[in-house]
Amino acid sequence: MTEQSKKSGLNAQLTLDTLREEVASGAIDTVVVAITDSLGRLQGKRCGARSFLEDVLDHGAEGCNYLLAVDVEMNTVDGYAMSSWESGYGDMMMLPDISTLRRVPWQEGTALVLCDVMWTDKSPVVASPRQILRAQVEGLERLGYRAFMGTELEFLMFDDSYRAAWQKNYHGLDASTQYNVDYSLLATARLEPVIRSIRTNMEAAGLVVESSKGECNLGQQEITFRFDEALKACDKHTFYKSGAKEIADQHGKSISFMAKFDEREGNSCHIHFSLTDLDGNPVLPGDGEHGFSPVMEHFMAGQLAALKELTYFLAPNVNSYKRFVEGSFAPTAIAWGMDNRSCALRVVGHGRGLRTEIRVGGGDLNPYLAAAALIAAVIHGLENRLPLGPAMQGSAYESDAERLPTNLRDSRDMLADSSIARKAFGDAVVDHYVHAAGVELKAFDSAITDWERVRGFERL
Repeated sequence: MTEQSKKSGLNAQLTLDTLREEVASGAIDTVVVAITDSLGRLQGKRCGARSFLEDVLDHGAEGCNYLLAVDVEMNTVDGYAMSSWESGYGDMMMLPDISTLRRVPWQEGTALVLCDVMWTDKSPVVASPRQILRAQVEGLERLGYRAFMGTELEFLMFDDSYRAAWQKNYHGLDASTQYNVDYSLLATARLEPVIRSIRTNMEAAGLVVESSKGECNLGQQEITFRFDEALKACDKHTFYKSGAKEIADQHGKSISFMAKFDEREGNSCHIHFSLTDLDGNPVLPGDGEHGFSPVMEHFMAGQLAALKELTYFLAPNVNSYKRFVEGSFAPTAIAWGMDNRSCALRVVGHGRGLRTEIRVGGGDLNPYLAAAALIAAVIHGLENRLPLGPAMQGSAYESDAERLPTNLRDSRDMLADSSIARKAFGDAVVDHYVHAAGVELKAFDSAITDWERVRGFERL
């Protein structure tokens, strides 16, 4: 957090009037204009604050349409309908959503605003993750319900800087803890200079931090934030994930959210999910078995019914599927249970707090796509009044319940064939992300891994 932020007591989200005042006083000189790309990363521009207020605020900022059609290394990729050399790689518009305007306390004189992605005629870019989620939120609200979510992101911290980690080719990195520090206060105290900096900077930006804690893998940590409406929760998720990396870098450290860094525990992104009616009244608790309402039963049944077909949106990379190991606290079975961490859906809370915890996603997921998939599944359950099967008793790992896909290729093919996905998102969106999965698979299939060299260099 900057000294200016500390002195001014800047600890809340910005309003447009406050932004104008602080630009006039010189307290803010830069506004980051950001979108979330297909991979869940913040991309965009740093605008002069005066130019933002006079030009970008009303008209938006231009960006090449390949921002939603590149691979992780920012290479242009053939085969996308929305972006190609044939169409000239033209512009799309980043239109600021002022409700997301907030300070970036760890960057001097800086604010950030998230944007909706539109074509130059102001029609929506349907493959934009934020637009995909908006459409599902609106569809659920037409049924009379509002989605609330909270994401729990785990990450690994290393004492190497990002530059040093790159130079080491990500080999031989020094984890910030040396043993399992799950819930340990002593061991995690050593990490407090960085973790506290993340917590306090997020609070200063208007996020409400619930807690931080150690986890099982070496250097593994989790910071959680208060739940919110689905779109707002995903906006905060992307802001936090990008900001945590920047703050760690300022401390000479690096953190990774990849789903499976090594053979120990992976990084999860559990999603807590509940519904209210449009007046804010809870609709999941009721007089049925386990204290469920009929809405709760359809809510859960829809998630279970669609989970296999929509797994890609929770596990979008080749590496994502390395998490799905039995007995690892990552799920393998499509089952639900009462406070049962072996299941894909764990039911927790009671009364107003009754909710599901979806345990499938890894730290590498795109929160907008994951949330959109879960809401689409719930709409499917509600519209078809799907019945809920019995709760899993005992370990789902040892059950005969249907399994999640075990690799990206199968997950991609299930998405391509999914009638639920095509009804919910439309062919253009499904085809876009099926192609994105194919791009990832093609890159992986052509790569020569260290595992292959170790096994084959001399001995084969």
